[in-house]
Amino acid sequence: MKIDVHCHLTAAEFSGDLDAVMQRAADMVVVSSGVDLQDNQKVLDLTKRFSNMKASFGVYPVDAVSLSEKKLQESFDFIRKHRKEMLYLGEAGLDYKELEDKKKQQDIFQQVIQLAEKLKKPLLIHSRKAEEDCIRMVETSSLRKVIFHCFTGEMKLVRKIADDGWGFSIPASIVRSKHFQQLVQEVNIAQLLTETDAPYLSPFSFVKEKALGEKENISYGRNEPAFVVEGVRKIAELKSLDVGEAENILEQNFQKMFL
Repeated sequence: MKIDVHCHLTAAEFSGDLDAVMQRAADMVVVSSGVDLQDNQKVLDLTKRFSNMKASFGVYPVDAVSLSEKKLQESFDFIRKHRKEMLYLGEAGLDYKELEDKKKQQDIFQQVIQLAEKLKKPLLIHSRKAEEDCIRMVETSSLRKVIFHCFTGEMKLVRKIADDGWGFSIPASIVRSKHFQQLVQEVNIAQLLTETDAPYLSPFSFVKEKALGEKENISYGRNEPAFVVEGVRKIAELKSLDVGEAENILEQNFQKMFL
């Protein structure tokens, strides 16, 4: 069975044809992830519509830093209340590319880590330009089920995460990313999961029409859960496995991490 462990099906890009998107993913497990309180509620509602969809509830760092303490605690209260209905906590973490307030981000992320510890739930981490701090903070916790989502840090950090026994969720855009290809080659397949991060990071590209004298512009369309098959195929190729064999191993990894 193919599994998309992380996507965002509440995004506006799916407002017109979500039923068709989920029909194309009917033979999969799809985990839709919220980013804030309102979005988490929408994700929960979607899981009641689609039997093969599971939920994760996020505290996205770019959004969380603008919340009052009261609003932040309301987000945590929702997660506590619906802990049995979520597969994992996330995405959450740190983002130094979009935000400079490192101290507040770290304070919030520490609260998220403590919540994951208390609820005994896996944690899926967003670590953009903040990889070392994310690793350091999780290393001081008791968490063992940790997934680094779309990890773009240096290979020495990839090896450190692998040595710590944590996992990586690999997007379908691996088909066009030398970094993710190298990551997969570095890491034991037992520590890998597949995701799309839809509607972002599509594995498919096309060339936009250009005006006279302009350079060709490569663009990427909307991603969706069914495209996770492209990631499975590439992982199989890099690990010298049949696609079916790779799919089975990745499904076993999912079960060990979340079920």
